[in-house]
Parts: sequence; C-alpha cells; structure tokens
Amino acid sequence: MSNQSTFKIAVRKFAPFEAAMQKFWDKFCAISGCDLKLEMIVMDLHELYDRTITKKGMANGDFDLAHINTDWIYEGYLNKDFEILNPYINKNKPDDFPRGWSKSLLSLQRFGWEVAGLPFHDGPECFIYRKDLFESHVEQANYLSKYGKALMVPKTWEDFHQIAQFFNRPEANLYGSIFACYPDGHNTVFDYCLQLWTRGGSLVDKNDVININTQASIAGLTFYRSIVNDQTAVHPGSAQFDSVAAGLAFMNGESAMMVNWFGFATMCEVDENSKVKGKIDVDVLPSNVDQISASLNVYWLYTIGKGSKNKEVAYEFLRFATNQENDKLLL
Repeated sequence: MSNQSTFKIAVRKFAPFEAAMQKFWDKFCAISGCDLKLEMIVMDLHELYDRTITKKGMANGDFDLAHINTDWIYEGYLNKDFEILNPYINKNKPDDFPRGWSKSLLSLQRFGWEVAGLPFHDGPECFIYRKDLFESHVEQANYLSKYGKALMVPKTWEDFHQIAQFFNRPEANLYGSIFACYPDGHNTVFDYCLQLWTRGGSLVDKNDVININTQASIAGLTFYRSIVNDQTAVHPGSAQFDSVAAGLAFMNGESAMMVNWFGFATMCEVDENSKVKGKIDVDVLPSNVDQISASLNVYWLYTIGKGSKNKEVAYEFLRFATNQENDKLLL
C-alpha cells in the first residue's frame, strides 16, 4: 500500500487531539489492513507552524499528514506545501460530502475550485462560565447586596468585568476570568477582533481597506488592555497562557468565566480530571447594548503533504477519520 513503513502525522499538542488521532489510526488499520506504523510528532503551535510551513516539512515529505490551522492554510497553499484533494474527492468522496458538512468548515481551505484540506476540529469561540456559581443563592444575594442588581450571565463587557471582579478570590485559587495572552500574540488578535465586532466595528472600511483607527476599535482595545491587566479580575497566569493552558486552568476550577473555543467546554464535561464537570454552561459573548454578539471562524484542518510517499493511504485515512462516528470523538 505504500513506499514507507512509517506514517508520520504532525499533531497539535493537546491531549484530546493526540488521543483521538491514535484511536482513529488504530481503527483505520484494523478495518483497512494498513500495516504502516504510526509516528505522531506532537508539537506546540509555534513548532508545528515552523516545521510544517517555514521549514517546508509538508513539501519535503517530512510528514504525510499534518494538522494545519486555517490561519496558515493560505500561505501553505501559495507555497505548494499541500496535496490538492480534488482528484481524490472526485474519485471517492468523504461521507455525505459536501452537503452534510457545514459551509463554515469548507471555505477557508478552498482556493477557487482547489481544496487543500478537510476539517479536523472547529471553533468558534464562546462564553464559558461556572453555572454553579451563577446559580448559587449565596452568590446571588452577595452580588445583589454589593452592586444593587441581579447576578446574571453578562450581556455587556462592562458587566463581564464587574462579575469577574466579584468572583476574583485569589485566596481560594478562584479568579474572575482567564485570557490567553501568550506573548506570540495570536490569541490576542482573536480577542481584539471579538472586542471590535461586538462593538459593531469592522477591520475594513467601505472600500475594503484595513482601517483600525475607528471608535469601535479604540474602545475595544482600551477595554481589552484594561481588563487583561486588572489583577482584581483576571487569572495571574493569563500573560503566559495560550488557549490550551487557559482551558486547562478553567477545567481545574480556577476561574468563573472565560472566552475560549467550544472544545474546551466539552473537555470540562468529558475529561476524567475535570473539577467542573456538570458545573459549566456556554452562552454568546457579551457585546455593546446596541449591538449583537459575534464570534470568529478559525479551525484545524487535515492536510496531506505534497512530498508524502503515502498519499493514497493518507486520503483513505482522512475519509475514515471524518466519518460521523469519529466526528463525535472530537466534540
């Protein structure tokens, strides 16, 4: 079936991702008879980008398959790092493709008619909170006494900030909120966009030219800078947290609220180490009183390396990994 005895997958370092990929591969081999040995190269975000894109690992054949973020897919496509999937899809489509797939998961890896990857794991971001705290009669009474209004899921960012300050209790290792402010800045860009859009702003003007010198942009950035530096409202580890570390801290019961990807809410409910199982809920993000909420669309893809010697196996594995039964493992 192949020209190599090892099948190499570059995997985003995150325990649920790693476990899912191993289960997928084991089941795939049991059903297909594939005798290749799986080698998962597990990497943090920066190393994954560096080895697959910057150092041309996908083009050179260092990896047969890789998790590629939609933030990087255009760069890799232009540099011809990925195998174009159209011939494989036309010959043997994935289950219920494309009608059974959300359009929001099919656009960012498509360039003209060329498809450079299939969805692995999706966003978007949402508001995740400790419903046990919000529903506590004691907390409700204390909040009402302190602020003169009911404790409710925040609809505005100002309410979010006030509630974060209310629940900030360092002595109990509980903080009002968590942000992923890792110094590479990738998640802070997401947070800035959410602040902008929930205030009715846009990254571009009416001529589709980037313009962030706007009232909504300034207000959003001012608020964001204020809250992430507020030691009375935010987890002290936020400055070094990426989204995964922030999600793990929340799962450990260290925060009342956070804005993060939906997958971390699921992790809180299914991970055996979760301290908040059954205690969380999700909602839309806060916004200005005169605006609707917003989120953003960033997701992970399966991509086949242009230099892979196992392309047929890689595509058959993608078809298998993206069926409905396996999708449920990534909820």
